[in-house]
Amino acid sequence: MFKKLCRPKASTVLTCYLKQCKEPPWTSYFVKYSSVEDDQFGRSHFNWRVNESNYHILRTGCYPYIKYHCTKRPYQDLSTEDNLYRVIKAVNLGIPTLLYGLAAVWLIRHKELVETPDGSVYIYFLLLEDKGSMY
Repeated sequence: MFKKLCRPKASTVLTCYLKQCKEPPWTSYFVKYSSVEDDQFGRSHFNWRVNESNYHILRTGCYPYIKYHCTKRPYQDLSTEDNLYRVIKAVNLGIPTLLYGLAAVWLIRHKELVETPDGSVYIYFLLLEDKGSMY
């Protein structure tokens, strides 16, 4: 029989990374679909709590990656924006996000290892981020 491949959830990687870099004011990264279990499928704009911080998460699939943009902000009802982004993605048939993912394959310049309880995962950046930046 085949052994089930155990991968960390994308949400766990998100939380662990934000904690690992001491809850920055913002960050933006890619994670490979093949490295995580995509437990946030269908979510595009939502709140994410890490300790005492709230983040607004913009998330999209851009094969072969999932792209996250995280901004520390007060809680806000983001359901309207979330639904709007889903509609835009459906109308565009995902073509722009697919092109973004394929371009990212050549544009990514930095990677970092995120430690989770379920194993380590590399996340990828277009540029090296200044972890001490307030902006």
